[in-house]
This record gives sequence, structure tokens and C-alpha cells, in this order.
Amino acid sequence: MKTGLFFGSFNPIHVGHLLIASYMEQHTDLDEIWLIVSPQNPFKKTADLAPEYHRLKMVELGLKPSPQILASDVEFNLPKPSYTIDTLRFLKEEYPQRSFQLIIGGDNLVSFPKWKSYEEILENFGLLVYLRPGYEKGELAAHPNVHCVDAPMLDISATYIRKQCKAGKSIAYLVPESVRNYISEKNLFQ
Repeated sequence: MKTGLFFGSFNPIHVGHLLIASYMEQHTDLDEIWLIVSPQNPFKKTADLAPEYHRLKMVELGLKPSPQILASDVEFNLPKPSYTIDTLRFLKEEYPQRSFQLIIGGDNLVSFPKWKSYEEILENFGLLVYLRPGYEKGELAAHPNVHCVDAPMLDISATYIRKQCKAGKSIAYLVPESVRNYISEKNLFQ
């Protein structure tokens, strides 16, 4: 079984994330997509992060209608900060019958050589890259285990959504209704 791994803070998950996951599930040879909630990305500050269990719950709520797209908390019990290669090694050992492929944005492709053990990721797992406007593909796009996909894009971000919440503005249509209700109930990002 071929499983695509879409890592993120999902702080919060939004329709842009869901659009990419859905497109990858429908237009590639992946059988499943796992959205892996990262407790601590080594490249990001943790000060603005909602607690990981809230972020996981929002992903689960946002994915209700998608049986081939699943939420994963696999990194919650791994050492922090979360390095992608460590998670990939763990998953390969836990699920030897599966093959895993990493889903990343085109903005990450240029900086990918800065990732821990990036050569191992390329050789043993490979990348599905959704292109983003305004970003160059870079040299790695020519690698045989890198596959660029022209998925539709929405120019929204979790940062923008958090700012909207702080300002008391509506986030309707930016996140699934169930996620918006959860954010409101739990008073997140205020």
C-alpha cells in the first residue's frame, strides 16, 4: 500500500491543506494520505502553536468525510523536535508492508538540502511536490524520486487565520465548519 505523508503544524488545518490532500489522493498513485500533526517543527517557533491535542482534534474534525485521508499523531510519542527522517524510519519499521512518500510544498524543495538526512529521504522515500506560485523548483526537481504535481492552490495560511481570530474576524470558508466551531468552543487563537 502506498501512503503519502503530509506533515504540518496544522495550526489550524484549513481548506488549503484539505485541497492539497484531496488532490494528491485523487490524482496520484497513493492509496492513502496521512496528515501527520507535528508537535514541534525544528524550523518554527513553538510560541504560537496551539497544544498538539487541539491541533490533532481539528485535523480529525476537518477530515470526517475522507476515508482515504487520515489524521496521525505518530510524532507525539517520538523525540522532539520532530525530524522528518526519524518519523519516516519509525514508520518504515512499524509498517513494513507500506511504502511511504513525502508530500511537501514547492517552497520547501529549495531548502530541502537543509533537512536532516535529506539524501536518505530522497533515496528511500521520495517526494511529491505541490508547486507554489512564486517559488522556483530548484535543482532537486530533476531528481528521479521527486515528482512535481500541479495541484490547485489557495493563497491562505494558518498565520492569516490566527490573525483573523485574534482580530475577532470571521474565518468562515477558510476552515471547515467543524474546525471553526472547535476553535470558537475552545477559545483558540484569541
